[in-house]
Amino acid sequence: MSAESWNERGPVADSAAAMPEVTDRATWQAQLDDLLVREKAHTREGDAIAVARRRLPMVEVDPSIPVTGEHGQVPLAEVFEGRRQLIVYYHMWHAGKPARDQCPGCTFCNGQVSDLSYLHSRDVTFATFSEGPYEESARYREFMGYPMPWYSVEPSRDALLAGRWFGMIVCYLRDGDRVFETYWATGRATEAMGSVYGLLDMTVYGRQETFEESPPGWPQFWRNTGEQWRINGRPTPQWERLAAGHCDDLGVSAS
Repeated sequence: MSAESWNERGPVADSAAAMPEVTDRATWQAQLDDLLVREKAHTREGDAIAVARRRLPMVEVDPSIPVTGEHGQVPLAEVFEGRRQLIVYYHMWHAGKPARDQCPGCTFCNGQVSDLSYLHSRDVTFATFSEGPYEESARYREFMGYPMPWYSVEPSRDALLAGRWFGMIVCYLRDGDRVFETYWATGRATEAMGSVYGLLDMTVYGRQETFEESPPGWPQFWRNTGEQWRINGRPTPQWERLAAGHCDDLGVSAS
């Protein structure tokens, strides 16, 4: 880890941080062209994996499983909002805890889903299913400014999870009155929810996380223990929401 300093936004690599060697443009472009061959192969493999994903079989689920939203309890089928497909992010929740203690990873994932219109144009609804009580977790949605429909799955978690856990993406398909689960993923697959990591991966210093294989002297401030999504005791984006005047009161004790 290189020398570091901190400001209100977190750690900052200082002048002691190592940098790539400097070369002429022709040499640089030649090496970039070599890398582009690998990048294109990676893209084509991703396309091939998506083909295989679209051809997976599916499993039927009960369309009447209840979830609780803005207008009270509704069946799973209603979450589709009349569309054919549904993507759900299962948001971990620490019941009775204040906003600063809520899951930074789920905050990171949900916070990158901002414009739903492109999904809607493909007949896809995106929604979040919170592990916690509706009133409490919906206040978090309001504080963070999330645009997606928000539901609590407290009474139905076992039926929906089917032995899995929160912090996952699940895709559903509706055929009339029937509902099917077509795909699910968790872990680093949830990076598909946003552009942050993809953009950081294009930069010299990358994600600045300790799992990355980087040259000696490259800044690596963040351990992959959940702290990579926190600054000064809070999920990182909460600081900007507070600075903009948004209230983080979830109606729970801070103790």
